[in-house]
Amino acid sequence: MLDRAPWAALLESRLRQFPAVALVGSRQVGKTSLAKRLLAGHEPKGVYLDLELEENRAKLADPAGYLRPLADRLVVLDEVQHLPEIFATLRGLIDEQRAPGRFLVLGSAAPSMLAQTSESLAGRIDYVELPPFGVLEVVLPGDDDAARRLWIRGGYPPSFLAASDAESLVWRDAFIRSYIERDLPQLGVRVPATTTGRFWKMLAHCQAQTWNGSKIASSLGVSLPTIRRYLDAMTDACLVRQLPPYVANLGKRLVKSPKTYVKDSGVLHALHGLPDRDAVLGHPVAGPSFEGFVVEQTLGLLGDRVEAAYYRTQTGVEMDLVLTVRGERIGVEVKLTTAPKMEKGLRTAIADVGCRRTYVVIPSGERFRMAEGVEAIPVAQFVREVVLPLRAG
Repeated sequence: MLDRAPWAALLESRLRQFPAVALVGSRQVGKTSLAKRLLAGHEPKGVYLDLELEENRAKLADPAGYLRPLADRLVVLDEVQHLPEIFATLRGLIDEQRAPGRFLVLGSAAPSMLAQTSESLAGRIDYVELPPFGVLEVVLPGDDDAARRLWIRGGYPPSFLAASDAESLVWRDAFIRSYIERDLPQLGVRVPATTTGRFWKMLAHCQAQTWNGSKIASSLGVSLPTIRRYLDAMTDACLVRQLPPYVANLGKRLVKSPKTYVKDSGVLHALHGLPDRDAVLGHPVAGPSFEGFVVEQTLGLLGDRVEAAYYRTQTGVEMDLVLTVRGERIGVEVKLTTAPKMEKGLRTAIADVGCRRTYVVIPSGERFRMAEGVEAIPVAQFVREVVLPLRAG
């Protein structure tokens, strides 16, 4: 297992500040391993409860009675979405003794979804979303092979660390089946497994495209509101990202539907049945896949520190990602080539949005200037030299 030190340090920092911290993310992303590592370094020794287990839920039949004597110890509540009523108890205990670092709750859902059940902890809890492995964790400077492997296999630890591409694909196929048959129903997605599977594959075929709910609803034979609920459920499960449009009043006709991405590139490739790099590069999804990979490497690290959107006009002028940081707009365009060209559409998008600096992110190669305020930059270098400082700032 690779060391997830940056995320451990972030959690420690938040626990020193807040009475409760929620670590959220999809299953198999490494939340439990990270929490147990944190517990191992705590004195006095912390307490870990997996709320998927009946024996641990039984301990919390009288939650206040069980948890009150543990006021001086870090308590980890794993898969907390199985016991949402616990948040009311946590509020009472925190208000009795307002000390930082009392509870670390883990949930296989997005912060927005978990927050719906934890409103009573407003002002007492902070949320950290743990993404799969990222460039900073697994790619050394100049290691293009590791960067390519991360893109092809995705960042789920068992997939990325598998002995071969074939074993990695076997794990990802099993992961998809498990989510369809077990995990999504547990999160309240009451949809037949076959329908969920077809919907997920449709999203994979629409990677990096604007959302067309009517088309997908028609293909599945369901209503538009129903297909919207499917999309929101997959988003809440941290499996799909909806990237909103940039909607500044520019006097232009703008596309106003979100773009959708299957978050993990390895899962995307498995949904397409693509086993390795050659298969991916020979498939039409290669470009959209790499775009989604860069989007996740960026937003998975930045979280809510920036406003993120894409820009597209009805005439086809577009920019893959617009980041707004402290009033500055930063443009990001993604190209699956090591020799991108400065195209007219990109110049127009930069002028429309008012980007002071723009990065054209490429798979590998050398960083170079393309025009005034525009640079081509390899993805790993982009994350280290552009994204990480934005996070730190």
